[in-house]
Amino acid sequence: MSTIDDLPSLRDVIETHGIAAKKSLGQNFLLDLNLTAKIARMAGDLSGADVLEIGPGPGGLTRGLLAEGARRVLAIEKDERCMSALAEIAAKYPGQLEVINGDALEINPLTHLTAPIKVAANLPYNVGTELLVRWLTPPQWPPFWESLTLMFQREVAQRIVAEPGTKAYGRLALLAQWRAEPRIVLDLPPEAFTPPPKVSSAVVHLTALPAPRFEADPAVLNRVVAAGFNQRRKMLRSALKVLGPDIEDHLLAAGIKPTERAEQVPLEAFCALARSIAAAR
Repeated sequence: MSTIDDLPSLRDVIETHGIAAKKSLGQNFLLDLNLTAKIARMAGDLSGADVLEIGPGPGGLTRGLLAEGARRVLAIEKDERCMSALAEIAAKYPGQLEVINGDALEINPLTHLTAPIKVAANLPYNVGTELLVRWLTPPQWPPFWESLTLMFQREVAQRIVAEPGTKAYGRLALLAQWRAEPRIVLDLPPEAFTPPPKVSSAVVHLTALPAPRFEADPAVLNRVVAAGFNQRRKMLRSALKVLGPDIEDHLLAAGIKPTERAEQVPLEAFCALARSIAAAR
């Protein structure tokens, strides 16, 4: 038996329902229910919130979220083999768990959720970064979510919280830190998973800011950051030439030396550069 509810252990669930992890789906299952409950607690007070979970698999984190008092959980799972196992959890928590069998990249969850909304997920490795970028770049801000509590490969987690001057610093750090407060809250070794991945993992908690940290047009900022980091070894006056012939003037106006490289430039300066370029158009 498990230690957080009276449902079967996750090992028994996987065996009963024939849910061996599939590499093609980016699946690595956390089978320790104490650990999944700990991750659920990292999402904060869930009692008054709907929670969106992507890739619940056999339902370890799902059970943690419900045991921690989530008002409702919407779980989107691509693997049809997991449906019967998740249905058993739904029966244990009547009216609190809705499961959709489908691709999270193609489903709009907002028709199934009521604010306030939090996102908590052990994201499949093959779609994790794409989903994060979507959640950080909605058409309007604030976004639909209050917080994101997400599992990534540790290398990706480090890129989210990276600071200027480090190798991990890049577009992902700027996207995350412009509109949210990200921090790594838990490290997990490969042996915590079944099957063990070849890399370590980490849980990142991101709290949405009410407004971006610094003023900038999102589209212009995105173009500036993308151009800068697409050729990160080049000086910015060369890397950003695609943005216009007067790029050196804009760099100087933003207080950035044209000879600096993108990884040396803090978020505030990138935003100042985006504002200078936008003002000239």
